[in-house]
Amino acid sequence: MPTRRQVVQGAGALAASLMGLPGASAQSPWPTRPVRIVVPFAAGGTTDILARAMAPELQRVFGQPFIIENKAGAGGNLGAADVAKSAPDGYSLLMGTVGTHAINSALYPKMPYDHVKDFAPVTLVAGVPNVLVMNPANAQKYGVNSVTDLARAARNNPGKLNMASSGNGTSIHLAGELFKTLTGTFMVHFPYRGSGPALLDLIAGNMDLMFDNLPSAIPHIKAGKLKALAVTSAARSAALPDVPTVAEAGGAALKDFEASSWFGLLAPAGTPADVLTRLQQESVKALALPIIKERMLSLGATPSGLSGADFAHYIEAETAKWSKVVKAAGAKID
Repeated sequence: MPTRRQVVQGAGALAASLMGLPGASAQSPWPTRPVRIVVPFAAGGTTDILARAMAPELQRVFGQPFIIENKAGAGGNLGAADVAKSAPDGYSLLMGTVGTHAINSALYPKMPYDHVKDFAPVTLVAGVPNVLVMNPANAQKYGVNSVTDLARAARNNPGKLNMASSGNGTSIHLAGELFKTLTGTFMVHFPYRGSGPALLDLIAGNMDLMFDNLPSAIPHIKAGKLKALAVTSAARSAALPDVPTVAEAGGAALKDFEASSWFGLLAPAGTPADVLTRLQQESVKALALPIIKERMLSLGATPSGLSGADFAHYIEAETAKWSKVVKAAGAKID
């Protein structure tokens, strides 16, 4: 008959052997050091706003700093590629966008990452309409008070109106390209390294218009620094109930216009499953907190919180949708 010590030793050996079996590993001791959330655009834009809204709560829950790192360039591809090539250990996350994970694969002939194979989706954070805004003085100069006015001004002044965006390949850029295609107009596109710097030039009058994400534009709209002509979603935004949709205000040519944005957390492919699960669960809790939920809704963003699997399916559907939009718009980035 085995002794008590032998029984204990045998149980320990069995537990150790089971650790190597699939699904039997212990929870990763994560995080034990700071976690970075890469925002692939400059500070001040919606991607940055949403990441900074989430970071303090994740830091509180996990007991480690969640540091925002702005890495702008190439329509978000630079920052996304950085995370895709990072160690899959849970210490590098991406606040991805409809650009980095649905549009760019159709827009750029060469991508520095595979937006599906190189990432593990954590959760969809929020959906956001874009809003067509103009510099008020420039709108007055061209006699623009509505979407149809803008289309007329652009047709009468080909190449004279300047359209800012947060970067090549973003939904902000593509919304503008779709508008130009459907209205048969030509406006000069100026890509910036994020909404923040683009908005500064728009407010200063160096740019004429922009299809910005609503959260980054709405404070300037309410302050009278920007003139809102329309939102790009299928329905009006509760944050700007008096502003029509492009489809409502644009006439027959724009009756089917829709070009909204979304933002979500992703990790490098191969990140431990339990880390992804814990991140998703705590992100959902954070999005449900009144202080965060109300902040997002006031900016026109709709909090989400999809599971990783559902977010992956969403990315797949959005990729198919936007590839058709890119093709129809004839947009391409060399």
